[in-house]
Parts: sequence; C-alpha cells; structure tokens
Amino acid sequence: MNSLPPLRQPCPPGTCTCRRDELREEPGADLRILRLTRHEEQRLLERLENIRSLADLERLQQRMHEQLGIRLSISPSHNEVRSMRGIAIDFVEQPGLCRKTRQAIPAAIRRGLERQPEIAYRLLDAHDLLRDA
Repeated sequence: MNSLPPLRQPCPPGTCTCRRDELREEPGADLRILRLTRHEEQRLLERLENIRSLADLERLQQRMHEQLGIRLSISPSHNEVRSMRGIAIDFVEQPGLCRKTRQAIPAAIRRGLERQPEIAYRLLDAHDLLRDA
C-alpha cells in the first residue's frame, strides 16, 4: 500500500511568507520541505538543541538538506563574535519553509551552542583566517 507521507498543515492566510501555494503549483518543484510536520519540526529542534560536537551539527545540516531540501550555513559573522548571537545562521531562500521554522531553527542551534560552548569554539577555529598559515 502506497500512502503519502503526512504534509505540514498550511499557515493561516496572510500570516506567513512561505509561498507554499506557489510551491505546490509549480511543476517539478521540490516538495520535501512540506514533509516537515509540526511534530517532526519539534523533534528536529530538540536534536539541534542537543548537539554534542561540530561534526554532529554538520551531519544534521547535511541530513536537513538531504531529507527536506533545507540549505543552512553557519559561520561567524563579519563583525566580532562576543556571544552566540555573533554566529550567523542563514538559510538559502526556499519556498515552503515557514517563517516560524525559519526563526526556530537558528534559535535551537544557538541554544545548543550555548549548552556546548566548545562547539562554538570549534566553529570559530574552522573559519579562522590564519588556519593555513
């Protein structure tokens, strides 16, 4: 029996900028992001909050791209980094990604980095301009 995976419920009209309707109307569009139900989103946020290493964070980034099509970049901002807010977490523009999810994922990552500050130090080391000198 082939059953379709559950899809995320649409946001109320006018409250979100996810462009979900455009995504569903476009032929050949990547619909993987619609598989991120609210329950699955909570599980993802929990996993992001409980990261244990930089490799674990990178693995989660890769899995989000493979399973949901979410491209996420995490790097130190161009200015000085004094707290976890100084780490830039940016999404590649993607139709179907809810505004609330776009805010919740970086918040969960920052909470995970605050719990495990050595991950943030490894992230800073990985982006060091003088690492190859």
